[in-house]
Amino acid sequence: MHSSNRSSSSHIHVALAFDGNFWAPAFATMRSVCLFTTRREDLVFHLCCKGISNRQRQRLDNIGREFGASLVWHDLDTDQRFQSALSGLKDSRRLGTVIYARLMLDYFIPQSAERAIYLDCDVMVREAIERLYNSPLDGRALGAVRDSWFPFISMGRDLTGNKDLFDSADRYFNSGMMLIDLEKWRQANVWERMKTMIQDGTMARVYFDQDILNIIFKNDWLELDPRWNLIDPLPAHQAIDPFIVHFTGPRKPWNLVSRVAFARLYRHVMTNDVFYSFWRERMRKRLASCLPFLKR
Repeated sequence: MHSSNRSSSSHIHVALAFDGNFWAPAFATMRSVCLFTTRREDLVFHLCCKGISNRQRQRLDNIGREFGASLVWHDLDTDQRFQSALSGLKDSRRLGTVIYARLMLDYFIPQSAERAIYLDCDVMVREAIERLYNSPLDGRALGAVRDSWFPFISMGRDLTGNKDLFDSADRYFNSGMMLIDLEKWRQANVWERMKTMIQDGTMARVYFDQDILNIIFKNDWLELDPRWNLIDPLPAHQAIDPFIVHFTGPRKPWNLVSRVAFARLYRHVMTNDVFYSFWRERMRKRLASCLPFLKR
């Protein structure tokens, strides 16, 4: 971890949660944050990760060497307190170790930090992150951007499902970018409430951690400028000059051919070396799944 001589109050805490399949997009997300701010040495990235190889970790550590930012590693496989908290819980399509980590952000970020920004690894930042970090929350627990796909995400076909959990008139945020008041997050007791949802069957009905957070923080979140989380961006959206682009759809900027906003910029943010290394890695995995003898 790169050490900083600045006071802790000047730090900008940014959290990511990912596994070995997303190491390169995580690299691109962090590098985009660094490229578009002048406060690079104030950045503290909290990396909640699992299944990261030594080679992948070395690549990610280049962020600290290039920009002077700090990287704090939280290995989800070996963290005993985290594993203890998971005791009795099972991975499933909706619930996995990385998703659990997103719901325990207050556990990984030090008590001295008042705020943190959470970012999914399929985002690219194009604006100074301190603008977001210093945004007023007006007493709310978090700031986020409204998700334009609600209520279909949570209420399903004909918008008839989960009426006891959601109202189609509700405001609903996308959890891929959140500005978090950590004290209020702790007060909300997110982890314990999530476990209750597992026990009462609510979890089997909801859309990953995003629905959970919208249930817990209903009416306790501030709606931010939508440019802070432009969802599923197409080339035409470049004219909006978004601050953060969020590649939520099937079209990803790390594909060899991609029709998304800022695809060319993304490749250079990720760096061509990492981009093509990640592409070759995925091609080998696909071939190995089709031709098992290649695994030997």
